Amino acid sequence: MNKEELVQEVSKKASVTQKEAAEVLSALVDTIQKTVAKGKKVTLVGFGTWESRKRAARIGRNPQTGKELKIPAKKVPAFSAGKKFKTIVNGK
Repeated sequence: MNKEELVQEVSKKASVTQKEAAEVLSALVDTIQKTVAKGKKVTLVGFGTWESRKRAARIGRNPQTGKELKIPAKKVPAFSAGKKFKTIVNGK
């Protein structure tokens, strides 16, 4: 499902226009991104949690040459599914 299909589905279920559903979806995604970028968690109980995690610096290897290279530390976004979401995915 892409964003357009998601907007259509949300607009049907919420009985709103597709434009309104698209605005709400965009606002939700933007808010989650900005909050996680600040280092804070966003939790929707039953659905999941978005957070920023630190990835340590490490030594990698160029697969073509075999030469070692340093991969710097960085922060990466992470999502952990909630219990209800996991249960639905497992068909229970």
